[in-house]
Amino acid sequence: MAEQDHRVRIAATSDIHVTSTRSESIHALLTEASDKADVLLLCGDLTDRGRPEEAEVLARDVRSIRIPVLAVLGNHDFDSDHEHEIQKILCDAGVHVLDGHACEIRGVAFAGVKGFGGGFGRRALASFGERTLKAFVQESLNEMLKLEAVLSRLSQERRVVLLHYAPIQETVEGEPPEIFPFLGSSHLEEPLDRFEVTMVFHGHAHRGKPEGKTRTGIPVYNVAEPVLRRAMPDELPLRIVEV
Repeated sequence: MAEQDHRVRIAATSDIHVTSTRSESIHALLTEASDKADVLLLCGDLTDRGRPEEAEVLARDVRSIRIPVLAVLGNHDFDSDHEHEIQKILCDAGVHVLDGHACEIRGVAFAGVKGFGGGFGRRALASFGERTLKAFVQESLNEMLKLEAVLSRLSQERRVVLLHYAPIQETVEGEPPEIFPFLGSSHLEEPLDRFEVTMVFHGHAHRGKPEGKTRTGIPVYNVAEPVLRRAMPDELPLRIVEV
């Protein structure tokens, strides 16, 4: 069987918020992923306060697992302004940190960006008014353009996208509607549908729903750890999907 015909088992989680002392539960999670999947996706908020020592804890455990690990950073990973150091620590441990980049594993292309807020549909923020608000909306557009650029370069039939922020409203429902603009953006949905990706994983919305679909029916999975714990109370917080 050609490599591109192989089914690839994906384990995905997000919002694990590693601290400098939280290690045992993370080690168990990573070990479970290594046993059950061919690749592990970490969809942001890998650290709790964006501190390098927190990234070192995660890096130590990542080095012990046998499967490729792909990640995007989340807003918590930016909190202490050490995001570049965090990325380097994780990359040195073998993690593929995606930020407008893609990599191929067993014939499947994985692309990732952090994404940003802005809101959804007719209630999305518009680039109007104060410079601060315009800058907020522009950041969302910049992340969309970054995602669009990487997807436009992919030739593989199977394309999986990692985000931190949500691309659709459906998977953030359950959160207070007042904070929807800070949980994701419909701008991220546009390139997903245009380039017909296979599936999408994100986190960030701790009280959201575990899955939804884009306008064209592409599956979107919210793999924030609290969401997975509610959906699968008797299992470790990992979403396992085949592609």
